[in-house]
Formats: sequence, structure tokens, C-alpha cells
Amino acid sequence: MKFNIRGENLEVTEAIREYVEKKISKLERYFESTPTSEVHVNLSVYNEKQRIEVTIPMTSLLLRAEVEHTDLYAAVDLVLDKLERQIRKYKTKVNRKVRQNGIPKPSMTSLAEELEDDIEESNDIEIVRTKRFNLKPMDSEEAILQMDMLGHAFFVFENAVSGDTNVVYRRKDGKYGLIEPNS
Repeated sequence: MKFNIRGENLEVTEAIREYVEKKISKLERYFESTPTSEVHVNLSVYNEKQRIEVTIPMTSLLLRAEVEHTDLYAAVDLVLDKLERQIRKYKTKVNRKVRQNGIPKPSMTSLAEELEDDIEESNDIEIVRTKRFNLKPMDSEEAILQMDMLGHAFFVFENAVSGDTNVVYRRKDGKYGLIEPNS
């Protein structure tokens, strides 16, 4: 694997670089041949929080994980766990399609196949609750106020101007986002 490690508000020392490369290289065991794509790692420090973002673009899959923690080394370990879960979940989906449709498998090793049986049962998507409600026409500012009053992370509403269904949401940085359909 080729690594592209970048630091924001942080100097990437040789020790940090070696630790990240050693940990992320453990993902190679899930593939029959080493992925030729470049692994993008972004390390940053904001308000005493260490953040690591890892992106591994591959032909049929984009692996991406992001973790915040007070300790950078712990964040690296947690991001590795997230990436392993993504690979296992993808492997389970692919194997399910192979059994159903006969689509050829991507190149994953038998280790992931062994883990597949355990994970397959726990990763089934199950909708446990359905809500129905009338959308009230309002502007985005009123929708944000409603969302804050309810204590939710998002709010669905009818845009009073366009009549389209929109969504406002709270971003990780504390600001707000608006999702609008293309016209």
C-alpha cells in the first residue's frame, strides 16, 4: 500500500507515520493481492481533539472512516476497527449476491470469509419504526428552530417558496446544512 499522510495543525513525525502505516497495512490481509490504490490519511488537531480521516479508493469500493479522540494513537486504532467493519460488511453483501446471482467475487481472502458468517446475521438492515407526518410549509430558518426545539439532528419540511421537500441538519462543526432536490 502507498501512503499519503498529511497533518493539519500537527507535524507528522516519523513515529506517527510508522504507527499509521503499520496499523493500516493490517488491512492487506483482507485482500488476495495488495491494493495498488493510494491510502489518503489526514491527521488533524482541533481544540485538543485528535482527528484521523482515512480514505482508500478502490475499483469497486471506497473505504472511508473518520474518528475523533483525545489520543492520536487511540484514534488510529479506532479508525482501523471502522475500516475492518466496512470491509467485512462489504464482503458479506458481495457473498450474498454471489450466492443469489452468481456474480464473481472480488479478491478478498479466506479470513474475511470466516468472519462473514458471524457478521451476516448482525448486519441485516431492519426497519424497527415508521413515522408518518404532514409536512408544514416553512422556510429553512423556521425548520432549524423546530429541529432545535425537538432536539433532533435533522428536520424534514416543505419549502414554503418552492413547495419541494427539504431537509435541514446539524453538522459536526455545529453549523447547519440544507438538502434540496435538483429541479
